Amino acid sequence: MKPYYADAGVSLYLGDMREVLPTLDQFDAAIVDPPYGETTLPWDRWVDGWPAMIANHASSLWCFGSMRMFMDRRDEFSIWRLSQDLVWDKGVGTGLSSDRFKRSHEYVLLFYQGKWESIAKTPPRVPNSGSRRRGAQKQGRQNKDSAWDGVSADGAWVDDGTRLALSVIRCANLRGKAIHPTEKPAAILDPLIRYSVPVGGLVLDPFAGSGSTLLTARSLSRRAIGIEADERYCEAAAKRLSIPDLFGVTV
Repeated sequence: MKPYYADAGVSLYLGDMREVLPTLDQFDAAIVDPPYGETTLPWDRWVDGWPAMIANHASSLWCFGSMRMFMDRRDEFSIWRLSQDLVWDKGVGTGLSSDRFKRSHEYVLLFYQGKWESIAKTPPRVPNSGSRRRGAQKQGRQNKDSAWDGVSADGAWVDDGTRLALSVIRCANLRGKAIHPTEKPAAILDPLIRYSVPVGGLVLDPFAGSGSTLLTARSLSRRAIGIEADERYCEAAAKRLSIPDLFGVTV
């Protein structure tokens, strides 16, 4: 199958992911923002069976969704094991209901197959302000998996001035700037790609929309393949991917 767009590191296919995906090879990880199937909007239609299809091509899966979506579709994720959940704090609430809290977050769950030890992962670390460093030392000696640890192989405490990033990621959505109605900002995609895809590795986005995952992956020196069923957004993604930067190369 010929890509709709392709360059040295990114390929984008136009079509139903259920038809395109079987023609592709293996990926380091998939980052999926599926239609949640929670509204009557014509594009918000759950694609039956996609979690099982991804399982044939990747051992690691990040999936955006609401709690309702994951609960309603839990049987489709039964082939996967849940590793962790992140919360994306969008800062602005959405929803039309006046009798509920206005939801200003989405979940991002990491699923995997096989042995956890064999799954590619680079836990993100952020600068430590120092306010908890004394407690970190004590905790680190007791638990090498501590969020504050700096323990070396010989058990000695090594303070590198960082700590594990927290599971709540705060970044604004693209309201007013988005091309696709559910487009995700690079700030939420960046840590997922860094965590699960090594430099030079390959990430899959089977619901590529306007290409944000592909653009973010390329900016991080990762390769990416996207699939999008709507030609309007496939065309928009291709245009974004082909725009040259100030130095005359694609960005």
